Amino acid sequence: MRNFIRALIRFVINLVTDVEISGREHLPPKGGFVVATNHLGILDAALAYYALDQWDLFVPVAEKWEESAILRWLGKHLNFIFVDRFHPDLKAMREMIRRMEDGQTLVIAPEGTRARDEKMAEAKPGVAYLAAKSGFPVLPVSLSGTEDRIIFGNLKRLRRSRVHVTGGPAFSIPPVPKENREEFLQHWTDEIMCRIAVMLPEHNRGHYADHPRIQQLLNESRS
Repeated sequence: MRNFIRALIRFVINLVTDVEISGREHLPPKGGFVVATNHLGILDAALAYYALDQWDLFVPVAEKWEESAILRWLGKHLNFIFVDRFHPDLKAMREMIRRMEDGQTLVIAPEGTRARDEKMAEAKPGVAYLAAKSGFPVLPVSLSGTEDRIIFGNLKRLRRSRVHVTGGPAFSIPPVPKENREEFLQHWTDEIMCRIAVMLPEHNRGHYADHPRIQQLLNESRS
């Protein structure tokens, strides 16, 4: 069944988009890791299964989608975890930690929901906490061209949308300290998001567009 679903995902994505993937050389060679990505449209989650040739992925998905019988069925085969986005979901957090301890790779959008205005929103600290807790490296990935407006607009014109998936260098987050936890998690959340934002077109950077870390990263890439 998984092979069928993967083939179906690839068929649909190839039908509606022309995907360019870069940065595969940054994939950690072995073991689990955290894929942190911006979230522009409904195709984003499927792109993880398209771009990564592995099945030990799991993806947190908003709890509202659990009401759909089709998505519940897909979730069983694609390792979805349905998460309450508006309240602390300790059950989901424990399940994510358990799966990471088993070596599974987490694919997550730190913003928590897709960008309705097509710009990055301020991220939640959960991804930084999970990466620090597990010791997994974080692989920042930028997605551009997956905006629902673009995808559906091109579909109406029977055109394929040009989508870019770009992976940046992986990096690790140290363990969470006993003191100044909030400042620690905020710092590393900003680091994750700035590393994603710097790979995006400027108009998609949103909340992080003027963050000083963006210019530092741009300078590092030029040196």
